[in-house]
Amino acid sequence: SFWDCHTVLFSDPRETCPAFTALSIGNALIGTDLKVKLLLYTRLNPNCAEELDSTASKYLDVTKKTTFIIHGYRLTGSTPVWIPDLVHLLLSVEDMNVILVDWNHGATTLIYSNASRNCKKVAEILKKFIDEMLVDGASLDSLHMIGVSLGAHISGFVGQMFAGTLGRITGLDPAGPLYRGKPPSERLDPTDAQFVDVIHSDTDGLGYTEALGHIDFYPNGGTDQPGCPLTIFSGLQYFKCDHQRSVFLFMSSLKQNCNITAYPCDSYRNYRNGKCTSCETFWPMPCPIVGYYAHKWKSYLTQQSHPVTRMFFDTADKEPFCIYHYFVDIITWNKDTRRGTFSIVLADETGKKAESKVNPEAAAFRQYNQITLLIGFDQDFENIERISLTFSTGSVIGPKFKLRILQMRFRSLTNPESSASTESLRLTLCAKRVCGHQAVPCFKFGLK
Repeated sequence: SFWDCHTVLFSDPRETCPAFTALSIGNALIGTDLKVKLLLYTRLNPNCAEELDSTASKYLDVTKKTTFIIHGYRLTGSTPVWIPDLVHLLLSVEDMNVILVDWNHGATTLIYSNASRNCKKVAEILKKFIDEMLVDGASLDSLHMIGVSLGAHISGFVGQMFAGTLGRITGLDPAGPLYRGKPPSERLDPTDAQFVDVIHSDTDGLGYTEALGHIDFYPNGGTDQPGCPLTIFSGLQYFKCDHQRSVFLFMSSLKQNCNITAYPCDSYRNYRNGKCTSCETFWPMPCPIVGYYAHKWKSYLTQQSHPVTRMFFDTADKEPFCIYHYFVDIITWNKDTRRGTFSIVLADETGKKAESKVNPEAAAFRQYNQITLLIGFDQDFENIERISLTFSTGSVIGPKFKLRILQMRFRSLTNPESSASTESLRLTLCAKRVCGHQAVPCFKFGLK
């Protein structure tokens, strides 16, 4: 790749490279006055930034796309862990200018409201710099601002100063505190750029709940992210893990190991219940994918007649985050209604297994009544050889019973033509109580 090549050609061990301002909790205690540093990375200097005082630069090429990265509030003053990877990934997918907006002086403070007050000042500094770029021949169409937390609102303020003519703003979990309920002029909103896409990953904490863009993505409903701590005993990670997940999902989209598809829906609950899996509204395109390449849906999403779109999807707990969904249609023939949940294990011909990571809520199984469940796995199979089901009633007391299945169909939502949808399968079905100590003996049958 160009990457390895340029690392050799352009890295000079004797060169002093300007770096992101590293501060400490001590700086946060006394507070910091605002200073903004602009650090430029290009394919010619991917590992050693050039600090920009003006557009007079060795590496800046205003005829190319320019992406600004703007961080948010820094409680401890440390360098955001994701910055180097995000810079490198952006350069790997496109020959562009990447400008890291370092406002750590001004963002590092124990008093969040002080950092928030600096946002419009940062935006004014960026406005002046972009004005210089325009004089030199840059195009507003080719500017992309990626704002994290408070940085998302800074991006919005910059866009507002250009009357919404910036090419694109990506908001990664825009900050909620002090911005909830504010009018559009005081926060990020869809009129701030030609295309505004947002990922909300901590709506019940540091993030913003309502839609703010032309398209708003809500991973796992936008609240608790898989793999993140659930209690305060995990320390700082408890507060920042969900919030940061938006950044890691965006970076994962640049790697393109798998594309995460999101579905339009009025609520996460309805999405999880399998009620929102249609992509007809985007025809002839499929449903949008999350992250960097969401701009491919820009022309559709920015039509005047199109409402703001809330998109839902599930993720795994770690990279590449993709979840592969299947519909399971079940008809039972027990006389009495049985209420409970399913977990499912898939296996292919090599014996590789995947256990369902995303299980539906408890459902009531009535005689001859079809129930459709949406189940998610963190890996996909070309050929499914075997399926094992565990039915749990949610109760550790009460009599054991069998859930008698009359008919069952397994359909891949992610890959509708996969073998799971079309071929005969061997199925192992187990019914057991939630405690799992005494399972009813499994029985096997052929399934069409």
